[in-house]
Amino acid sequence: MLEEEKKIELNTHKKINQNLCGKLIEQDTNYAKVKFEATPEMAVDDEGLIHGGFTFGAADFCAMATVNHPYVVLVSSKSKFLAPVKVGDVVIFESEVIFDDDKKQEIIVRGKIDDIKVYEGVFGSVVLKKHVLKLKITD
Repeated sequence: MLEEEKKIELNTHKKINQNLCGKLIEQDTNYAKVKFEATPEMAVDDEGLIHGGFTFGAADFCAMATVNHPYVVLVSSKSKFLAPVKVGDVVIFESEVIFDDDKKQEIIVRGKIDDIKVYEGVFGSVVLKKHVLKLKITD
């Protein structure tokens, strides 16, 4: 008997362009997995090198999906770009929370093309009481 596929309920970044930032393919408590497909529009040269901002964007999305709260915001990051990403590559990002004190989280994200690690980063996030654009300076 086949195991039923777990329904993904994304509570954050609901309007993100998954063509640019990757598609959420797995999500669980303190875990997420994003599939990022590098397209010609992301290339910076005739060799097909992808701009690192797209790689970072997919890693960031994976980290925020890991926390999966409507009011999560990125507050810090430390990234290592370990190998180039080129047009046609498919990068699988996996992330998990490594520190959580309810309002602040630290998330590790790793990106691989097959067995080759191309990205590793640690993201800091904060869960706010309301949307970041609805906050007043005194909040």
